[in-house]
Amino acid sequence: MLIIRALEGRRWLSLRAAATALAIAASAGAGAAPQRAQSDAVIVTVDHAKVVRLPEKAQTVVVGNPAIADVSVQRNGVMIVTGKSFGETNLIALDANGTLLAESLVRVGKASDAVLTVQRGMDRESYACNPDCQPSIQMGDETRFFSSATGQSAARNALANTAARN
Repeated sequence: MLIIRALEGRRWLSLRAAATALAIAASAGAGAAPQRAQSDAVIVTVDHAKVVRLPEKAQTVVVGNPAIADVSVQRNGVMIVTGKSFGETNLIALDANGTLLAESLVRVGKASDAVLTVQRGMDRESYACNPDCQPSIQMGDETRFFSSATGQSAARNALANTAARN
């Protein structure tokens, strides 16, 4: 979930935390100090996408590290976040004036548990097994295995594109 932030003194609070703080302040009186809540993160797996709603009036979306996650802004305030490699980065949404509307962490984790990892000494190979096992390249796989599987996949895609054009 992309977090919309509200400024309270020097602390940034998520919209949920701000609403909680306002409810606490309203029930305890105007002088009560609001409490800070933990912020949520967008969690996506490598090679998967997630739909995230942007705040109103968002014009620009910035990804801290595009090698970890990529975004595609669609119509009606919808954004698609795609996990590209393991790690953590951030997303920033700005309005037309460059004002910060939202900031959120993006955590990209491992793919499905249906991936079987074969360790041969120091060399690793990954296979997707559902129900039959086929090569499924993952970051960290042995270079020759990775290159071979990538080459075969690229050749297959090229043949499919050629056939589709004819």
